[in-house]
Amino acid sequence: MEKIVSLSKRRGFIFQSSDIYGGLSNTWDYGPYGVELKNNLKASWWRSSVYERDDIFGMDAAILMHPKVWEASGHVKNFFDLKSDCKNCKKRFKTEELKDKNKCPECAGVLTESRPFNLMFKTYQGAIEESGNEIYMRPETAQGMFVNFINILDSKHPKLPFGLAQIGKSFRNEITPGNFTFRTREFEQMEIEYFVDPKEADKKLEEWIDYRFNWYLTLGLKKDVLRKRPHQKDELAHYAKACTDIEYNFPFGWSELEGVANRTDFDLKQHTEHSGRDLRYFDDATKERFYPYIIEPSGGVDRSVLAFLVDAYNEEKVRDDTRVVLKLHKDLAPIKVAVLPLLRNRPEIVELAKKITQGLKKEFIAVYDDTGSIGKLYRRQDEVGTLYCVTVDVQTLTDKQVTVRHRDTMQQDRIGIDRLQEYLINKLGTVLKLI
Repeated sequence: MEKIVSLSKRRGFIFQSSDIYGGLSNTWDYGPYGVELKNNLKASWWRSSVYERDDIFGMDAAILMHPKVWEASGHVKNFFDLKSDCKNCKKRFKTEELKDKNKCPECAGVLTESRPFNLMFKTYQGAIEESGNEIYMRPETAQGMFVNFINILDSKHPKLPFGLAQIGKSFRNEITPGNFTFRTREFEQMEIEYFVDPKEADKKLEEWIDYRFNWYLTLGLKKDVLRKRPHQKDELAHYAKACTDIEYNFPFGWSELEGVANRTDFDLKQHTEHSGRDLRYFDDATKERFYPYIIEPSGGVDRSVLAFLVDAYNEEKVRDDTRVVLKLHKDLAPIKVAVLPLLRNRPEIVELAKKITQGLKKEFIAVYDDTGSIGKLYRRQDEVGTLYCVTVDVQTLTDKQVTVRHRDTMQQDRIGIDRLQEYLINKLGTVLKLI
């Protein structure tokens, strides 16, 4: 993990938020390469979840919602942790994570009795901070889809089964254990709410578990570091009949990437009761009106980015040197092609290299770099996962050919400039275009 944290800062993937002021605990900023990796991950999820399916529609619900939403969902009453404070060092701990419920794990001081703390961030609507103006930063994106269920029925007229997909920020005011970006108070979710006939719910749950597990495999995570872990009854959320976590073996142990749950009809029933609006589905074939069950695949963007960084990190011996390379899947790599001038003091080489870069930008995410020797440039691009490096040298000026170096094998091919784009398309495919 120390190597991943160091690489992330050194190469512009992830920075500590508010770093110049000493930082804010468990909050992180994504730098130039990190935001590209994150965007590529979300684009891949959206493509597989929405564009490649006929039964799922996209959404983007508001972060701020009517306070009654969270009463109906059970978050006001049920969404809390038991926490204890140290009377000496004043630090706060989750009671369930304490080996000794009476002794502080940091300074051995005396702990207070455990007390419930709601995990929702509270804020105020309007100019005056009064109790009647209290609203919450959403702790999950799911409720925004549930309260829009009737709008989707009226506007899209879908038949069961169908789903809603959303990527968005959520907020939980919880004690976080560190582990870099794995658990943070502000985080991004990739969630699907899939509405099914209750009789089909168990079958659809298993289908979604397999579908989501395989998505991680297609993007390069190794099968031996992924597993499916069904929840025991005593760890299920108050709304869930069943849930299976897809876990990754991080350096700090097996931890959840995504949960796939059967939420039953809990949410639609609750919102019907609290809002007075009928959120049942009408089946034209059977003439029945009923509440669908909901299958929910819910994954974390930030912890998925972390998993892909960990999994892609490699150290290789190259002669007497150690090469650090991020072997990210081609769909995830922040940069697809880097164009490098062999001699940056030769204006004609620099000019040609920049021209080639501009031509490639129409098809790929491509960059120009002349901030070091060719060896250092190769190593720098390896560390950020760039798939191909194109070197423009003196010979290029006469034979109109460039050297293309492959990231994973370091093999080099000599390719004509007029064939370069076609060559890279054959290697990379057109799926690398931004969605």
